[in-house]
Amino acid sequence: MVNKLDFKLIIMTKAKRLSPQESREIALEAAKTLLIETGPQAVTLKAVSNRIGKTHANLLHHFGSASGLQKELATYLSKSVCDNIGIALTKMHEGELPARDLADMIFDAFNRDGAGALASWMLLTGNEDALNPIVEVIHDLVEQIIQSNNEFKENDSTLRKDTLQLVLLSMGDALLGAPLAASLGLPRDAAREIAVSILDQKFKVIE
Repeated sequence: MVNKLDFKLIIMTKAKRLSPQESREIALEAAKTLLIETGPQAVTLKAVSNRIGKTHANLLHHFGSASGLQKELATYLSKSVCDNIGIALTKMHEGELPARDLADMIFDAFNRDGAGALASWMLLTGNEDALNPIVEVIHDLVEQIIQSNNEFKENDSTLRKDTLQLVLLSMGDALLGAPLAASLGLPRDAAREIAVSILDQKFKVIE
């Protein structure tokens, strides 16, 4: 059975001519799917080229190397994640989104959507530069929130610390959350509940 993403890739890659940007986006979507389905070790130029029916040389032209592909995938994932989180933060501040939903969005980004696995793989393979996009996008998101909210402007160090805490919680949960919670006799979502508590306290302060 062909899922929606595979169907989209089949249709787009059969087109006679794609723009360079469209080709890159197709490759990145395929890389993201491989990351989620199989793990970060599966994100190679060969695997992605096989997935979308392109040649290895074609992907080399777009990304330069496997390292280049992984770095662009980190950018692609982090920008998408942070865009969604930014929208969610605004909705939460306006009373339209509960803290639990925002916490789930952050944790799912690192767990279900593969950002945590990608980050750990980059560290293990010595490709730390690939983490820069994630760090930079998170930094830009925090700066944007600070500039758009007077309460945060007056105490921006608190937001920075909260962001650090939430990201580290999410990353740790993606990598060790299940076995660690089990060994401590805690529910699987214990780390998420801590995040919810942090977010609840934060938005009570700025209401």
